[in-house]
Amino acid sequence: MTEGDSDEALMAAVAVRDQRALRVLMGRHMQRAIRMAERVTRNAADADEIGQEAFIRVWTHAPSYDPKIARFTTWLYRIIINLAVDRNRRPTNSPIETVAGVSSNDPDPVQIVIAQEEQQLIADALAALSERQRAAIALFHMEGVSGREAASVMNVSEKAFESLLTRARFTLRQAVEKIQQERRRRT
Repeated sequence: MTEGDSDEALMAAVAVRDQRALRVLMGRHMQRAIRMAERVTRNAADADEIGQEAFIRVWTHAPSYDPKIARFTTWLYRIIINLAVDRNRRPTNSPIETVAGVSSNDPDPVQIVIAQEEQQLIADALAALSERQRAAIALFHMEGVSGREAASVMNVSEKAFESLLTRARFTLRQAVEKIQQERRRRT
């Protein structure tokens, strides 16, 4: 197995327990898996665990993977989203207070603070979405997955995915407006 092999060829090797093939797949897709999980769970620690668990499942379920049914990335995204949704259903503990600091080495700290506030606004607005809506936004807009592939990942028809994405965009827009209004009232 080499870096140049397709994901599907690597999965065939993983199915016969080739650890090198799994390492190549992990090298290609682990960061994306963690990023996707974090977008759904909104928790970096959970996202790391989900990324690891996803590849454990890739290893254990490799013999059942069928490239005629779905591309590897579609199959992997489905695993990640299912794990993230399951993780969100668990009761959570309140995290210890987090502090966001501005680095004094940065040339323009005001711009950094503004960018952080905008990122927080989007994060807060995304939190108002349902898990499925967050997953749809993350797949389509943040990961650049096509509508067809995203529908397959989420196990819905393309039309249902389009509808879900439309509702998610509308809800996201409303949430951003609401948060902005609340912030204006406070100042």
